[in-house]
This record gives sequence, C-alpha cells and structure tokens, in this order.
Amino acid sequence: MRIATWNVNSITARLPRLLAWLESSGTDVLCLQEAKVAEEQFPVGELRELGYETAVHATGRWNGVAVLSRVGLEDVVKGLPGDPGYDGVTEPRGISATCGPVRVWSVYVPNGREVEHPHYAYKLQWFEALKAAVAGDAGGSRPFAVLGDYNVAPTDDDVYDPAVFEGSTHVTPAERAALAALREAGLNDVVPRPLKYDHPYTYWDYRQLCFPKNRGMRIDLVYGNAPFAKAVKDAYVDREERKGKGASDHAPVVVDLDV
Repeated sequence: MRIATWNVNSITARLPRLLAWLESSGTDVLCLQEAKVAEEQFPVGELRELGYETAVHATGRWNGVAVLSRVGLEDVVKGLPGDPGYDGVTEPRGISATCGPVRVWSVYVPNGREVEHPHYAYKLQWFEALKAAVAGDAGGSRPFAVLGDYNVAPTDDDVYDPAVFEGSTHVTPAERAALAALREAGLNDVVPRPLKYDHPYTYWDYRQLCFPKNRGMRIDLVYGNAPFAKAVKDAYVDREERKGKGASDHAPVVVDLDV
C-alpha cells in the first residue's frame, strides 16, 4: 500500500500535475493540503475517473485539506475536535478517514507567521488540540498516521542553514516541543530518504533560486503509530515533482507499507 502527503499549493493550479502524478506514482492514498478551493469546486469528477474517492474539508480561502483514496474511504471526520480557531474563525486544517486497513489524518498546521504574532500562539494551541484528537488512534492496534504540512522543521538538520532561520517561526523551541509532545502520544517520525542530496527536504521557497540551490526545509511530515511504523518498507521525497513549470513549492512525501 502506498500512502503520500502533498501540499499542492492550490489544487486548481496544480490539477494537471496532480492527475499525472497519481497515474504515474501508483499512490493508493493521498493526504492533500492547501487546496485553496471551496468544497463544491474540488475536482471530484476528475479524481473519480482515476478511481479515487475524495473527502474534502475546504472553504475556498488559503487552507483546505483532503484525503484521496482508491482503497476505500470511511468514517470521515471533518475538522479538528477542539480546534481553537483564529480570530473567531475555525479554519479547515484537518480531516481524517479510514482507507482500507489504515486510518489517516491530513493536516495543515497553522504557519505561525512571526513569533510575536497572535497566529504563533494559535499554532501552539492547534498542536495541543491535535495531540488530544489523535491520542486514541495513536495508541491503538490499527495502523494510523498523521500526515501533512506541519510548518515545523523537527531539528536543525531539517533546514539548509539554521542561522538563516534563527528567531523565526518553524524552528523555535516551543514549536519543536509541540512536535515532541505529539510523538509522545505514541507517534513516530517516519523520516523519508532523499532522492538527491543528503537531506530529505520537502519544501523550497519559490524565491532566490532556493530549489536549484537546495535551500530547503523538511516540514511535510509523516507521524505514524507503532503498527504503522512497523509496516513501513520505504519512504522517500519525490523531489522530481518539485521541478519544472507550475510546480508546488512542496514535494510529495511517499510511504510504502506492507499491510
């Protein structure tokens, strides 16, 4: 079984590439983030033609998450229980579903913007709600994973130059402590292998030639419980999908399971 996560940075802009990638990659389940469309605009028909069922939680603004599956799609939960919301609005940042033998969450963790910004406090609160929401499945016997854009690099090795990010979000001790707390709920960081270079970065800014210079970050993560981690046979970053015209600034992270 092949499971992947991908921040597509607008499914409308990325649809031809998404459909081609699904056909070529053999992916059974895709957790998708930053759809940037309303649910009624999601390309359900095009995905159905490829054999995928879809579960979508989106409002048409900057967020939006989905699970695509060709191995079944059941027990869908839209939204994060206990979501703290931001500025009075509950954003579409989480969706979960059972896909065959595996249950998954697709998450798009708040960016945080700046350390002194209210969005940063919201980000940390959101992590607390996520930990509470997944604790039961994390400790269960069924393979379970939380996949998505976490907007946090777990360690200094997960950014191309720690000095560049000093004092910024995505690398602060509080954010990394939130990741550690999530792992303590019973989840393991499934670290992918890079297909080029030494580090499996998953995001490269569009600006300043960051991708060709490999100035990246590993912020798209797969956190799986013990049964999930035990079933992992391979994991990699599909860096090729970040290349070329019309690419997302994130690359897919792919995990192969023996389940």
